[in-house]
Amino acid sequence: MDENLSTDVIVIGAGAIGASCASHLARAGLRVVVLEAFGGPAEGSTGRSFASIRSQWADPLNIEISWRSIRAYRSFPDDHGIDVGYRPTGYLLLVPDARWEAQLAAVELQRAHGAPVDVLDVSAAARITPLTPDGLAGATWGPADGVVDPHLVTTAYLTLARDAGARVLFGHQVSAIARETGGGWSVTAGGRTIRARYLVNAAGGWAGEVAALAGLTVPVAHSRRNIYATAPGALDAINTGPLPMTIDLGTGVYVRSEGARLLFGAARPDQPDGYDVSVDWPWMESVLALAVRRFGWLADLPLDRSGCWAGTYENSPDHHGILGADPAAPTWVNACGFSGHGLMQAPEIGRLVAEQVTTGAITSLDTAPLRPDRFTHAAGAGRQLGLVF
Repeated sequence: MDENLSTDVIVIGAGAIGASCASHLARAGLRVVVLEAFGGPAEGSTGRSFASIRSQWADPLNIEISWRSIRAYRSFPDDHGIDVGYRPTGYLLLVPDARWEAQLAAVELQRAHGAPVDVLDVSAAARITPLTPDGLAGATWGPADGVVDPHLVTTAYLTLARDAGARVLFGHQVSAIARETGGGWSVTAGGRTIRARYLVNAAGGWAGEVAALAGLTVPVAHSRRNIYATAPGALDAINTGPLPMTIDLGTGVYVRSEGARLLFGAARPDQPDGYDVSVDWPWMESVLALAVRRFGWLADLPLDRSGCWAGTYENSPDHHGILGADPAAPTWVNACGFSGHGLMQAPEIGRLVAEQVTTGAITSLDTAPLRPDRFTHAAGAGRQLGLVF
């Protein structure tokens, strides 16, 4: 295959971020070609995510991006006639004593941005998710937070992109990128050469490798995350209904139900970088040991290896997204490194990327803390972002 194509924008990556970028760009009237190495959509980090979305952050920018994205997911059926699996199942954060004052300050900030967040005492939290109260000061609850379906989200955005004229090419791994005279790009993928004025790097954990093909540096690396599962129907033993996403901020353990199963996990602190989607079985024992301190009933639930899986975060050095034009190449736009929050923030990130490409800058929201040059540029030194956990 040696077909040559010319377009306005090449989007590399057909996960949730890339699909959202393609949709917003195409609906803005631009010609778009999406290149994806896998054979279908959402086969990288997106399809292996935990699919949970929240507005509970500790900095204005992440709150705004996430809350706008949640509202976009909520209104998707009305706006586009497509159900992307948004369900407001809630998000419960269990907060230890040492972090309570900071959490309350974060709640005030979240509410100032319009996000609905409730402050609960420990007994109220225990009525949502049964727990051992030791060491907890309280909890916060996001009733509009919840879950989406990663595959439905990605497919929906690609459908909207195609309906607006975009072309999506699966099985097209990018093998070479050259900068053309005048600032455009020539990309070789799957036996084709595609030329475009703009390139959007939405390659997730592979974003650094993609950038390196063009002689650019984007500090993103894969980091494995494991999701463990009980046997179907196991929650019947503790006589509880569906459990929302619940995170014990003291240990980092998270649990939520998915259909008839309970899913649980925690980040491994010594996890080496690299793409690895094999399940880490030894780490499961460590997670269980942490989890039963707060959720003692988990020790009695039967587990099912067939329901477990692993995916990867696409981590940046500070665990926040990299968004905007590369300082060394203004027609190269990064939308990557969201460190496990890409699905959560995909709707708004796609809109912001389209704004960057169509107007030359992002001005509708102050995204300076996500600038690609923040890791080397002294001007970004005081613009810190904050995670709730």
